[in-house]
Amino acid sequence: MSKHIQGLNPAQRRAVEATAGPVLVLAGPGSGKTRVLTHRIAYLINEAGVDPFHILAVTFTNKAAREMKDRLHALIGPDAAQVLSAGTFHSLCARFLRKDIVHLGRERDFAIYDADDQLRLMRRVLRDLKLDEKQHPPRAILGQVSSAKNELVSPQEYARLNRTYFGELVTRCYERYQALLRESNALDFDDLLVEMVRLFDAHPEVLARYQDRYTYLLVDEYQDTNRVQYLLVRQLALRHRNLFVVGDDDQSIYQFRGADVRNIRSFEVDYPEAQVILLEQNYRSTQAILDTAQAIINAGDKQRHLKRLWTDNDQGLDVALYEGFDQEAEAGFVVDEIARLVATGEVTPGGCAVMYRTNAQSRPVEEALIRRGLAYQIVGGMRFYDRKEIKDVIAYLRLIINPFDSVSFSRVLNWPGRGIGERTEAELMRWAMELGVPVFQALRELETGTIASPLNARSTSALLGFLALIDELSRDWHERSLTELMDTLLARVGVRQVLEQEYGAEAAEERWRNIEELRSVSTEYLNLPTEAQLPTFLEEVALVADVDRFDAEADAITCITLHQAKGLEFPVVFLIGLEDGLLPHSRSLDTRDQIEEERRLLYVGITRARQRLYLCYAFKRMQYGRSTFSARSRFLTDIPRELLKQPHGHSGMKQPAAQTSMFTQRSGLDRQSDQRIARPGQKTAPVVIPANRSGGKNTRTQRPAGPTEVSFFAGQHVRHATFGEGVVVSSRLVEGDEEVTVSFPDRERRLLASFARLERVSEA
Repeated sequence: MSKHIQGLNPAQRRAVEATAGPVLVLAGPGSGKTRVLTHRIAYLINEAGVDPFHILAVTFTNKAAREMKDRLHALIGPDAAQVLSAGTFHSLCARFLRKDIVHLGRERDFAIYDADDQLRLMRRVLRDLKLDEKQHPPRAILGQVSSAKNELVSPQEYARLNRTYFGELVTRCYERYQALLRESNALDFDDLLVEMVRLFDAHPEVLARYQDRYTYLLVDEYQDTNRVQYLLVRQLALRHRNLFVVGDDDQSIYQFRGADVRNIRSFEVDYPEAQVILLEQNYRSTQAILDTAQAIINAGDKQRHLKRLWTDNDQGLDVALYEGFDQEAEAGFVVDEIARLVATGEVTPGGCAVMYRTNAQSRPVEEALIRRGLAYQIVGGMRFYDRKEIKDVIAYLRLIINPFDSVSFSRVLNWPGRGIGERTEAELMRWAMELGVPVFQALRELETGTIASPLNARSTSALLGFLALIDELSRDWHERSLTELMDTLLARVGVRQVLEQEYGAEAAEERWRNIEELRSVSTEYLNLPTEAQLPTFLEEVALVADVDRFDAEADAITCITLHQAKGLEFPVVFLIGLEDGLLPHSRSLDTRDQIEEERRLLYVGITRARQRLYLCYAFKRMQYGRSTFSARSRFLTDIPRELLKQPHGHSGMKQPAAQTSMFTQRSGLDRQSDQRIARPGQKTAPVVIPANRSGGKNTRTQRPAGPTEVSFFAGQHVRHATFGEGVVVSSRLVEGDEEVTVSFPDRERRLLASFARLERVSEA
């Protein structure tokens, strides 16, 4: 038996040995897909005799690419691993375009604009077109442009498809945005992929060269591909069809980035001869956690590929379900429970993660952690490379290699201050537009003095001083090491002194440490040829993602959004804010597809847990500056009650006295008698009232028996005392009550019939 299949389970072995033709591996969470990918590459090289030069492996994060390469070093040796091409779609396309973008009439030394650069450029577009940012938010327009690019829709095609005032406005912005990108010799993230597809379409001979080079193609996280990525994969795999994709449609959660779950679901249509292999054995979680995850996902989309997750791990502890009175109580419980687990030695702080749907939910958790003195890390806060001082230094480095980069030019034109105000910059920009040249070329015209400019002598002197600085820094850059370039830049600009002037000695010291860290990063590129150090550094800095900053070695509690948590795992996971309006999010209630993606998001969060899982929600929550009552997430009702338990000694519902009447109204408890109120004619059944947070004993009382059939139907008109009139969307029996989904004028709501007191309204 080959060493590359030893220790693999039967399904993993079939995937590794399926070396020819298209293969779809449907890999459940924690099923060892990275192991399968790396062992298959090793098997291709060492058993099937494939030259690593002919293998291309595509991942979705730099972190995954590094992990793959590290494993391959051990499996096939460093030499073969170096020959193999592996990386993200964006990094690979950037690398390919450096060689071949000249076929599209573009320069190889293009800049890559990150999200902040793109926003700055769109703001300039709005200024150029004399559009008010307040009336036309640049982020919204940029989102429309990005969506169009992901669907390979040009500005002209966008105009044809969107014949509205807003569509016409976006078209104008899209056209100007692309013109400025080209003028700046820059590509944004979307362009890296779009230009690659255009290149292959326009130049079949270039595509044929890549098809001959990469006869074996492996793609990870295939469910997260968008249309452009789908087309790239299809173009590359068309000739040899040795396409191996790994993914899980149950974990498709990036629709907002353009990901299309249909890509993985239609794989067998695109490749009828494909082998389909299911990885269902989970090596990460307990069976109790897997059962909870399966209950959630199986209640949803019926078009999904069916899988049954199982494990040889222990059954494990029941999943804990906690209800807090408000977000502070919820956060307090989470932090108290973490402190308890750490104190008993059951877990380290680094083994705990708090996950949430939106970044704003981290605030009460952070405050509770600070009060308890517990170390934590926030994933998704300000990126290191988004800090002002870092972006300022990088802007200078980008101008060294590409002085036509208008975003970097504008960023440091007056940093440090050299007497060039907004009015001078605006006049320079207008003059460049009149001349029909990039702004840097306008500086050259200013230097020669052959064309009269609208700028006064003082402004001209300051601008020419800036030009001289860029020329000095750019001189012979390809013959100097990256650290030498950076040291020269920091000294020539006087960065440390500038920081002290701007922020004061104490604050400047922290920012200077960030600069020193950037210089330390630059030393990692000194093993490259001198002329490649600066371009490679700038390219990789631009492509760093938030999740790549996660420090797995830090002994600190991780606070992270569910979207960012994909690909990670922890012994203990707390999922907070499991309420309708948060998960599923209020913006996702318009269509069934959006709701199902929210379901998959919860599934992803649940399957990050290895040993302990806590599902938490609050009775009321402060949102948008006001306190509102919450309904627990509809997805929680899909979990069988026997799979859940309440955390010992915690009900979370020890609310202030002023709130008691509202709580008892919601829960159906009479404040004086602590008895469940029975509706007339109903029988009662036993129910256990959970212990309160002060440690009181459980009390057995009586609960009214629930209805045996629904009394509301779809299309029925009803009236609610608070929400007004609405139309019933659906109704079902759940937890001894009738849950009625009603579409009201403002939004859709799910209500329990026993509390909502809905009135039937005649349609006449």
